[in-house]
Amino acid sequence: MNFDTKPLSGKCVAVTRPREQSTEFVGLLNAMGAKTIEVPTIQFAPPTNRKALDDACNSANTFDWIVFTSTKGVEAFMERFIALENDIQSLKHIRFCAVGPATAAKLTDYQLSVSAVPKEHRSEAVAELLAEYVRGTRVLLPRADLAGTNLPDALRHAGADVHDVIAYRTIPVQSKRHDVHTMLIEKQIDVITFTSASTVRNFVAMMGGGSVTELVTHTLIAAIGPVTADAARSLGMNVAIVPKKHTVSALVEAIAAYFKITDPTYR
Repeated sequence: MNFDTKPLSGKCVAVTRPREQSTEFVGLLNAMGAKTIEVPTIQFAPPTNRKALDDACNSANTFDWIVFTSTKGVEAFMERFIALENDIQSLKHIRFCAVGPATAAKLTDYQLSVSAVPKEHRSEAVAELLAEYVRGTRVLLPRADLAGTNLPDALRHAGADVHDVIAYRTIPVQSKRHDVHTMLIEKQIDVITFTSASTVRNFVAMMGGGSVTELVTHTLIAAIGPVTADAARSLGMNVAIVPKKHTVSALVEAIAAYFKITDPTYR
């Protein structure tokens, strides 16, 4: 083994998350020696009609809980909250729940304390964690337009008065389709990373739709968590890497660990 070689030296890793969220991820991969190719498959936009979001922002201090399931949800809600000249101090008494450590850290950027973070960083775990605390309370849930109904339904079943509001829209991006398709055929990409189910679905659409099983046969698929992994598997991908902790840093570490085990040059 060459101890001067970085863990991902010589590996090409495709990053499919939105460009505005890829800086940290790309930096971590590059630090490990990887060559990265950015293939953003989604981008974010404000709601088509902001009235519901504005109403939620202006009445945010009347809720008992505000629950966030992504860092983008925090950014979109808080940016609008501040733009409407609301005072963050008015939220200090509210209990906040974050789906994972990255989302919790984003809340602390706004000097907001987080009361609850589930051990498993997924919406189902949020519902399980909050079930015994939310009966008779008002819960605000600012999320993406494509978010499912399982979380608000579960919280309502637990007795909460849930206000589910669209904080931002997720829009497909059409970019680099030909280049990436060719690179996959020529086996030039070692790993494709996915950080949400939306990145999976829109990557498949970018590649022409239908089955991508044969296209990615010789490429490792790395998913940030089980929900993302399930989305990839449902669309014909063999997911090889899912970190135990569902963060981009853990994903990078898991990719490096995979090659350390499977690549004879590291032995």
